Parts: sequence; structure tokens; C-alpha cells
Amino acid sequence: MCGIIGYVGNRNAIPVLINGLKRLEYRGYDSAGIAFFQDSRIKVRRCAGKIRDLENSIKGELLKSVIGLGHTRWATHGRPSEENAHPHRAGGIVLVHNGIIENYFELKEELKKKGHVFTSETDTEVLCHLIHGYSQKGLNFEDATREALKHVEGAYAVGIINESEPDKIIAVKKDSPLVVGLGEGEFFIASDIPAFLKYTRDVIIPENDEMAVITRQGVSFSNVQSRKPVKKEVSKITWSPAMAEKGGYKHFMLKEIFEQPRAIADTIRGRFSVENAEVNLEEFSLKENALKKLDKIFLVACGTSWHSALVGKYMIEDMARVPCEVDIASEFRYRKPLIPKGSLVIVITQSGETADTLAAQREAGKTGAKVLTICNVVGSTSAREADGVFYTHSGPEIGVASTKAFTTQLTGLYLFSIALAKAKGKLTSDKITELFEDLLQLPEKVEKALQLNASVLKVAKKFYHARDFLYLGRGINYPIALEGALKLKEISYIHAEGYPAGEMKHGPIALINNDMPVLALAPDDKVLEKIISNMEEVKSRGGKVIAVATEGSAKVNSHASHVLPMPKTNHYLTPVIFSIPLQLLAYHMAVLRKCNVDQPRNLAKSVTVE
Repeated sequence: MCGIIGYVGNRNAIPVLINGLKRLEYRGYDSAGIAFFQDSRIKVRRCAGKIRDLENSIKGELLKSVIGLGHTRWATHGRPSEENAHPHRAGGIVLVHNGIIENYFELKEELKKKGHVFTSETDTEVLCHLIHGYSQKGLNFEDATREALKHVEGAYAVGIINESEPDKIIAVKKDSPLVVGLGEGEFFIASDIPAFLKYTRDVIIPENDEMAVITRQGVSFSNVQSRKPVKKEVSKITWSPAMAEKGGYKHFMLKEIFEQPRAIADTIRGRFSVENAEVNLEEFSLKENALKKLDKIFLVACGTSWHSALVGKYMIEDMARVPCEVDIASEFRYRKPLIPKGSLVIVITQSGETADTLAAQREAGKTGAKVLTICNVVGSTSAREADGVFYTHSGPEIGVASTKAFTTQLTGLYLFSIALAKAKGKLTSDKITELFEDLLQLPEKVEKALQLNASVLKVAKKFYHARDFLYLGRGINYPIALEGALKLKEISYIHAEGYPAGEMKHGPIALINNDMPVLALAPDDKVLEKIISNMEEVKSRGGKVIAVATEGSAKVNSHASHVLPMPKTNHYLTPVIFSIPLQLLAYHMAVLRKCNVDQPRNLAKSVTVE
């Protein structure tokens, strides 16, 4: 969850580092720092708090350097404080680190016995001292780093500079995101591409256990332990720096909510043929014969992606009649899952770097099952390690609360379900054509749903003082109730719960009173009468009902105090459209409560520790 930026070149590194850290703010952090050469010595500046606090601490100093490292820290070992902030130093070795060193305590005790003195509570400082210790034994910079990493257990991405070699950065990764940017006579390292996209679109993505040695003359890659050189391909980033900016919106989240029509259009482009009633799943590396043989599917994800997996289960089982199991990634690997032969595991992840999801993905791979990923970030760890990948192509998502990544995941699962159902002979060509035509209309219908923004704001103004909220849904829309509740709680800090509407009488109904707003998802489908009954149960106990309903459905109006009408679509795509007002409601409630919408407290965009 930390952010790393490093620079070697001809520019003044200080503004490059600060700008890079600002581009990484979405990852979440509680402290920040930079290290750079000044008068042949490495200077370190760091502080608890925001990047602006770091900027203020160096304001007025005449700082200039052509090499440096920057870091935003999310506390895992040691409280947020200046001494625990990165970069860390031991002698002439200074480094930044993302990840967790699992055996740091044992290493620290050994180093203390050898006379090493520690100034922080972090696991990172241990690695710093290890490298410094091997340097003192006469090993050069690269070899000292290699030797130190032999003793480290856990995940890491590190950037290291050495006072005795002022023109060099060493970067190494293992199970933690790291990218290298290539400019004209200048080079970058970062946790994520937006950190340096302002300067270059040419990137190299190191694999696990690869070391990059970076100077102004170039970058060389080698395996950490074997030392063998590694040839790397340069990738060109096609999305522009402007796509990672707010584009006139007040917050990234609002921008990303309104980008969903385009994002969905990008997701479906070239993915199916209406004329031939076929889905193009070449990226998934699955032929129709392989789909025919599938007996069971496991969907594995975390957070919002888990909610999309729950919707996916409804789609897959209803369309293709293949049993589907949904797992939270952090639980999957520890329960010794029984994955029968002929099963498929699909992991769902926006970033492709979520630690729990990657661990579950690797655990699934050990069973011999085919593992696919639905992912947004091209070249991410999940995408590289999977047997096949479906890229959602929704563009960079900066706001911590996921919006367009969620709806494009649902879109991808819809296409996969159709392909599987066709292979299993469960859908006719005419039905598939009908489903495709509905999908082609989806961007326009999402656009129409977004036009209710002003109506959603009015609802938010009535309820933003609420302490608690209840979301109710049935069937395929129950996961959308979960997602709506998650969105509200994570950015507005209002306690919210999502429930299957039929379960309300088994507990939550005890909470209903005048102060408890209830949002009911009431599409015009086979369970509409049931959800209306639940709404009446709320009303009879003094609760206020907000209904998200199908446009033109008069049945709902008399049972709710507020109705948000949504465009009609088929049963499987209703969750996509009904997600829109829930995203907008959470956004407006958070703004009205003066919350930090894009960077909610205690949350991070990319959760890269388990």
C-alpha cells in the first residue's frame, strides 16, 4: 500500500519525486519522505502526515539533485511517525520499501547482537542494516544487496541508493508492484505508472527476483540470485497523463462514476459478434471445447471485486447451469479448498496487485486448476501469472472507492457467462443475439442513469445526517445491496449494512425506526412483489424507504418516500445500472459530510499486504 518513486537523470530530482508521490496518493498513506544527494552526501527529509507537510518542511531550502528516492508509507510495523517514515538509512545505504519482511524480528535480533543500532520500529530498517553490513564486509553495492535478500522472507519492492555510488539506483521486487520508466537520458522506478507518466510512456515491468541497476547511461536487469542477465521488453502506455487527472470534476471518484458509459463501451469493444452470436475470449485462452468440459467454477476476489463475483455466480449458474462457488481471497487459501478436476478458477481484481488475491491465485495454481483473471491493469502481477486474462480496459481508477472497475467487471462476467452457456448448449443463437443487443445498449442506459445525479443529490441532502443505513436486495441484486452499503461506509463513514431483503425479519428489522433510512433495490422482475412487502414492513415501523426501481414501474411509487427510476434492461444487466445511483448517493453523502472522498481514512486503493 506504500508508494515508491525513484529518479536518475538530468532534471532536479526533488520536484520529480514530489510530483510522483502526489500521483501515488490514491494508494493511501500516513507519512512521506524523500532522499537525494546534496554535496556528495545523501540527505533524507521525511514527516508524518501529508505530502504537503513534506513540501512545507523543505520550503526555502536550496535543494538540487539529479538522483533520489521518494516514498509514501502506510503503517504496517510501527506507528505513523517521522522516525518510522521512509527512506531509511544505515551508514551510507538508504532505501525505500513496499511490502512486509516477515522474518524481520529474528533478523533484527541477530543484527542487534552484532552491534547494529535501530532508530525505528519498522521491518524496512532491517533490510537497510543487512545491506550495510555486507557492504562493510567488502561486497560491492549489487552483491551486498543480493546477499542481504537471501536472508529476507516476505514480499518487497525496494529502491536503494548508496552514498559511495552517487549515480546509481538499485531496484528489486518480489510479490510487490514495481515498474521502471525509460526516458531520454533519465530513468524512473515507481509502484505504479502514473507516478512518472508525465515524463515517459515507455515502461519495463520486472518479474519477481529481478534486479534493475539504473544509472543515467541506462538500465540493466539480472536475476537476483543467479546473476544471469535478463532481457526485457519495453511496453508503451497508451493512456494519457490527462486520463489520470480530474478532468474538471471536483473529485476523481465523481469523474470515474461519469466515465462508466465510455469504460463499458471500451470493455465490450471487439469482444463479441452479434451476427455470429459469438464471444471473443481469446485473451482467456479458452476454446469452446474447454468450456464444454468445465464442471465447476470458483470466483475469488476481495472487497468490491468480491461483490462482482457474487453477481457473476448468479449469471453463470442461471445462464450456463454450471455450479459456481464464490470465495473471499483472504479466506480461500486457508480453508484447503477442494477444487475438483475439470474446475476453473477466476480471480477478479482491479489492480492485479492485491496481495490476498495474488496469494489465492497462486494457491489455486498449485492444485493444477486453470486460473484466469479479470483485471483492469495491463501487465499487472495477476495478469502475468494467470493462464489467461480478460482486461476490462476501464482506464486508470484513482479514487479509492471502486466504481467503473466494478461495472466493467460485471460486464466481463456477463460476456463470459454467455460464452460458457453457448458452449454448454444452454442458450440458443437467438437468445444470445438478444443478450448482445441489450449489452450494446448498456452504455447509453448507464448514461441515462447518470442523468439522475441531481435527484440523487436531493435524496442525499435529506439523509446525510443518518448514523445508520440499511440496503436491501434480492437475487442477483443482493450483491448490489452489499456494494451500496460498502460504498457508503467507506467514503462517508456512515455505518451501513447490505442484506438479502428476505432476511430482514431475521434480525435487522429490530433496528428499524424513524432514524433508520432503508434503500431497497426494486427492479421490475419476478421478486418485485416480495421486495414491496419488505418495503411495507419498513414503512409500518416508521422507517424511511428509498427505492431504486425500474422506470415506469408504478407499483413501487406508493411504497417509498423517494423513488429513483432506472432504465429498463435485462435481468443480468440490472446490477450494472442499479449500481449507478448507489455510487452517486455514497459520493454526495460523503461530500455533504465533508469527508475526503478520494482518500478515505484508513483505506488504500491497492492493498499490497496480506
